[in-house]
Amino acid sequence: MLSLAYAMGTGGGTSGQGGGFGALVPLILMFAIFYFLLIRPQQKKQKQHRQMLSNLKTGDHVITSGGLYGRITALSDTVATIEISEKVRVKVARGNIAGLVQSQNASGKK
Repeated sequence: MLSLAYAMGTGGGTSGQGGGFGALVPLILMFAIFYFLLIRPQQKKQKQHRQMLSNLKTGDHVITSGGLYGRITALSDTVATIEISEKVRVKVARGNIAGLVQSQNASGKK
């Protein structure tokens, strides 16, 4: 009687088992979608920002991440001095420059 119960337990277990690789396919697919929709675009944006920061030069009109518009008057490796108004200069971390803007002279003239 004991051997009959043992035989019934093993028979049902082998037919109900799924493949280990089949369970990983949805996880791999979700990771690939996550990578191409979130991680890769962020890396591309960071690369463009680093390139923009390396191409900065004195006289460029910029906007900071805090929303200040100004003109670069001095640059070092880590600090940029920005003139936000006449004789008003602010030192900001170079990484906090969000982007370049059109020069005020070009947009003001017609």
